[in-house]
Amino acid sequence: QVQLVQSGGGLVQAGGSLRLSCAASGRTFSGYAMGWFRQAPGKEREFVAAVSRSGDNTYYADSVKGRFTISRDNAKNTVYLQMNSLKPEDTAVYYCAAKWSPFINRALPTPREYDLWGQGTQVTVSS
Repeated sequence: QVQLVQSGGGLVQAGGSLRLSCAASGRTFSGYAMGWFRQAPGKEREFVAAVSRSGDNTYYADSVKGRFTISRDNAKNTVYLQMNSLKPEDTAVYYCAAKWSPFINRALPTPREYDLWGQGTQVTVSS
């Protein structure tokens, strides 16, 4: 069973950048599709970005397209979310997620498709 441990996040001014990391335990990381989601106070969890198990396929929410980049390093069992040009509306708790997907190489945009979740990390963007 893979466990996900997130790092990164914090407080940044609008226009700044942050990088989130999500490290997975276990030896089967390359069999997992990975995603990033976020949840702001009083709102539902929403999709941010996803990457297929190989890293070849990515998918982004329209709200972050062109500003955020998801990537993974299967040798390091880690998925990243590079966030540039941050806006106050990006403020939320960010969660990484994993879906065991050894036979399908797709980026998955729906929360219910994921089996495992990280602990969450706060990102706050001040105006």
